[in-house]
Amino acid sequence: MGVMSDDRVENADEGFARAVLASAADAVVALDRDLNILMWNPAAERLFGFAAADVTGRRVPLVPDELMAEHHAVLERVRTGGPVSLRTRRCHRDGALVDVRVDISALRAESGALLGYVTVYHPVANDSVARERGARRARLVRRLTDVVADINAELELPSVLDRIAASLTELTGADAGGFVLIEDDRLRLVSAHGLPGRLKGATADLRSSLVGKLLRTGKTVLLETGDQAALDELIWSELPGLHTIALGVAAVGGRPYGALYALFAEGTAGHIELELLELLAGHAGIALGNAMAYQDVVRQRAHERAVVDASADGIAVLDDRGRVRQWNPAAEELTGVRAAQVIGGLPPFPLPDPGEKLTTQLSSGRWLDVVSAEIIETGEIVVDFRDVTRAKELEEAKDLFLATTSHELRTPITVVQGFAGTLDARWDKLSDVERRSAVRTIAERSRALGQLMDHLLLGSRSGADELKVRVESFDLGERARVATLGLPVLSDRHRVEIDIPVDLPWVDGDALATDILLGQLLENAFKYSPDGGLIRVLAWPESDRVVLVVDDEGVGIAPGDRERVFDRFVQADSGDRRRFGGVGLGLYIARNLARAQGGEVTAHPRPGGGTRMRFVLRTAPAYIGSDTPNR
Repeated sequence: MGVMSDDRVENADEGFARAVLASAADAVVALDRDLNILMWNPAAERLFGFAAADVTGRRVPLVPDELMAEHHAVLERVRTGGPVSLRTRRCHRDGALVDVRVDISALRAESGALLGYVTVYHPVANDSVARERGARRARLVRRLTDVVADINAELELPSVLDRIAASLTELTGADAGGFVLIEDDRLRLVSAHGLPGRLKGATADLRSSLVGKLLRTGKTVLLETGDQAALDELIWSELPGLHTIALGVAAVGGRPYGALYALFAEGTAGHIELELLELLAGHAGIALGNAMAYQDVVRQRAHERAVVDASADGIAVLDDRGRVRQWNPAAEELTGVRAAQVIGGLPPFPLPDPGEKLTTQLSSGRWLDVVSAEIIETGEIVVDFRDVTRAKELEEAKDLFLATTSHELRTPITVVQGFAGTLDARWDKLSDVERRSAVRTIAERSRALGQLMDHLLLGSRSGADELKVRVESFDLGERARVATLGLPVLSDRHRVEIDIPVDLPWVDGDALATDILLGQLLENAFKYSPDGGLIRVLAWPESDRVVLVVDDEGVGIAPGDRERVFDRFVQADSGDRRRFGGVGLGLYIARNLARAQGGEVTAHPRPGGGTRMRFVLRTAPAYIGSDTPNR
């Protein structure tokens, strides 16, 4: 009978081992040091619902968020000691929680180096040991809740630190405890319990300390025992019999602020103690953040008061009933009401909703812009107000200018048009050159003045919300064709193309207002493409709207100006558009005319350069639902 070779024996052993794992009733999972899956047997697939091919080489979210602290504590205990068994829960692929008993042990090389972890999961319905440990953990977590409440009740930082150190020994059973503050590359003991008081204030090097080691690992807890421990002799050597140190990082604002040390001379630290240490460290960070914030508030109150008192804006603070609690000097000056008169009462003007602005006039005639914001935590309202009387006067003067100018421009227009009529009547007495020159000059001047007058008049009415339109059904395509008649001869540098389907649906709106609007869009297309190019007018149905666009190949509009150009007296300040002059009313009028009809005008970049002005009106009811193509 032949003898098997070493390779065949080794292959047989590997096959046997795989068969054992495949046949095991318990889920067996091997992890590397970074907790990536190395091995995942069929029982693990059945228990958790993940296929081995889907999880091998990556992390799997088996541990519920609320048990992450427990999980970290167990792994740390396994790394520094022996196996750990516990009753816990893990996540199924479908999101359900599975009650399991898990045995966790270290996966080590022959040299003893940690390679990872081996976990064996067994679903349990009743496990008295795990239940007892769970009950103990639950009692300690409830106690932790009480402790955290006590800590958070303190607002002075030294008191908070002392409560944390005392609570640490109570919850973990440690023989002593302390809190060290991270100060650049040093540690400083700022609070201790169970240690001589003279140690308070002692320092150590951060890099060579256990805290430095913990920060380099990226974990939140660390356990050092026996000869492994770098026991920070400067601080901890005076605890006789010290054999184990457990520590957790306390972070404030997401950054390490300090660390909690639990020192064991007679007691021992299990995974529950490590879990509680991690939880307490997290709550300690919150409590420290609160205490620091309180101290900052105390320090900043005087500074804030000085800033408020020096503000040129009126500032008031109201309580949750709307009664004035604070009234700065500027508020007295703006309203004429002294602080002593208004404190405890209502402010002397109406308030806007939080986040809104209200412009109101005082009995003195002064206009105020008032804004308010709510402080959610206290229910207080902060009110800021400033004098806008001058701005209101300027706005009123501007409206008056528009109305007056619109009226006054009628006279020169009438004179120019009358002169043109006179020339027409005396045609035979003038030379041909004189006639043509005079007629052309008068016609151009008349057209320019008439257009300016119309813009000013429409601008005034738009600003006063007095635009009146008559909504009825009309043929937008026909209006667009009429508006473009004669355009090709206005410039030998421009080409005009019209692409409007003959079956374009009719729209609801005001035909006259639309004529003015289209004329403005076409005028802009010519005006802002001084080097010539294609002017293209397109229209198509779109849902229950009809869209008409005017494209040009001109200077375009910067992204930040595509809304501003529709404001009154505004032209785009960037690019080449500023050099074209004008009073900045054309697009303001166009948008107001569109909205008065229930439509809209917007500016967009044209693919390839230039501008696309998009005009949208509602489709007439008779055409809604008809078989019209979209574009």
